[in-house]
Amino acid sequence: MVEVLVTGGAGFIGSNFVRYALARHPDWHVTTLDKLTYAGRLENLHDLTGDPRHTFVQGDVADPDRATQLVHAAEIVVHFAAETHVDRSILHAGDFITTDVFGTFVLLEAARLAPNLRRFVQISTDEVYGSVLEGSSRETDELKPRNPYSASKAGADRLAYSYFATYEVPVIITRASNNYGPYQFPEKIIPLFATNAIDDIPVPLYGDGMQVRDWLHVDDHCRAIDLLIDRGIDGEVYNVGGGNHVRNVDLTRRILELTGKAETLIRHVPDRQGHDRRYSLDTAKLRRLGWAPQAPFEEGLAVTVKWYVDNEWWWRPIRDADPAFRSYYDNQYGSRRP
Repeated sequence: MVEVLVTGGAGFIGSNFVRYALARHPDWHVTTLDKLTYAGRLENLHDLTGDPRHTFVQGDVADPDRATQLVHAAEIVVHFAAETHVDRSILHAGDFITTDVFGTFVLLEAARLAPNLRRFVQISTDEVYGSVLEGSSRETDELKPRNPYSASKAGADRLAYSYFATYEVPVIITRASNNYGPYQFPEKIIPLFATNAIDDIPVPLYGDGMQVRDWLHVDDHCRAIDLLIDRGIDGEVYNVGGGNHVRNVDLTRRILELTGKAETLIRHVPDRQGHDRRYSLDTAKLRRLGWAPQAPFEEGLAVTVKWYVDNEWWWRPIRDADPAFRSYYDNQYGSRRP
């Protein structure tokens, strides 16, 4: 069996990748390492309970003893574990530096001495390029992160590359655009607005809503990572974008339409600090390896919103019973009432 370590595998993208990997690779054994903070939930892996090819380990990527033990047992490491929400980074930047930068350092230190490691995938983000008003970002473009989250990811991104350049750790780096799909924690725009709409709660749209994001279905992201594990070149960066450039206000209207709710639920709130206006990725490099997104955005969004409609068991305990989520929501949006 091929031993695969997935950090942050109880989070949104990580759990989808674990599920994808086990379905596509019958010869893989996947170990999920996750700290189980607010967005890492065992419910995201509920359908894998009892699967002999999956092992869950609760732990912190910043713990050297745990990281060394698990990385040294792996042939492939896919490193998702990170604090990921821009809004939270503005409120608590230190948490992002600790997990995203120091945690990556701990894993890389373990990786450089790992006896069997043949691939270390560092999951980065398109946000490291900063706001892109025209054209599309290429992998060789300057990094201009504009908030603590994207800065922490840029730091981890370049730290991973340095371990390839200095120690020949077999690192590749992916920079993906905004992901969407099932099991996304309901603080991000699609699950937040969908679950608000289901309950007839106003949806808090930042500023004029004209910010543009490129949407990538999480399954297409998983397919890209899988391809790069096999065909990626050590030390290289690969953009992963869906090519679906949508204004936030148009996305909001579509979510309301899909939930059968009126646009009167839209509540414009003052924009957040350092809000990037537009992201766009040039994905030619990855496409040359044979990858292309398969999920049409309109169809993928409709299926995703329906998943939240059909799976209240998953999100309602967060929305209705988690005081930490309520405190965050009230602090983030209550203070921005126009």
